[in-house]
Amino acid sequence: MDKRTETKIEEIIKEAGKIMLSARYKNMNVDEKTGCANFVTEYDVLVQKFLEEKFLELIPEAKFLAEEEGEDENKVGDGLTFIIDPIDGTSNFMYNMNQSAISVAIAKDKKTVFAAIYNPYADEYFTAERGKGAYLNGDKISVSSVKASSSLALIGTAAYYKDSIGDKTVKMFEKVFYSFGDIRRCGSAAIDLCDIAKGSASAFFEYVLSPWDYAAGALIVTEAGGYITDFKGESLLDRYEKSTVLAANAVVFDEAKEIVEKIY
Repeated sequence: MDKRTETKIEEIIKEAGKIMLSARYKNMNVDEKTGCANFVTEYDVLVQKFLEEKFLELIPEAKFLAEEEGEDENKVGDGLTFIIDPIDGTSNFMYNMNQSAISVAIAKDKKTVFAAIYNPYADEYFTAERGKGAYLNGDKISVSSVKASSSLALIGTAAYYKDSIGDKTVKMFEKVFYSFGDIRRCGSAAIDLCDIAKGSASAFFEYVLSPWDYAAGALIVTEAGGYITDFKGESLLDRYEKSTVLAANAVVFDEAKEIVEKIY
């Protein structure tokens, strides 16, 4: 990707972040989607529309796979496709928790070539270009080399699906708790994957994520030297379907995979 296009994408995403920061929580319009605690706010829709309009101005031939359009998965095909989660961590956003992010991946001919995740509250802008490393605000980042017993693990609870996989998630939580130094639950898979990439935690687990949740994070983690797979150990890079997700540094990956294999 040329530097001008990359710079323009950053400007667009950061401008969209201002929409999030402008939110008025007391009067926010919120709708429920299918699944437990699965919400969409007026700001999810506003951010998505803004991103799509601006990205189309930049790349008129682009296609989109985006959360708030109700689009089918596995839509990524030939050409350029933007894979967008306008506000990853909507529940956090609704309750003013300041742990939400804009997640954008670009696939070219079914391969993810660029990713950006922006947390406007912390002004943290993570990027990765295929084969060129991962960066936080322009500084190169890498996963940690800390073993499980001395590090943090991150868990997503896949709350939308608690009726079907709630028991498995609780069992996984117990196994991870006793294998790692401690556990954190952020509420945004995009931010969690960035925390793996920058070395703040050594592993991330979640039973169900959609492609817009993990596509950008998959490239960022990979370019930072980490692994991201489903619970069977199959790579999630260049996959655009609902899946289990395991991300980890090289030191703990095998141990983390054993944990989920016993439960899954």
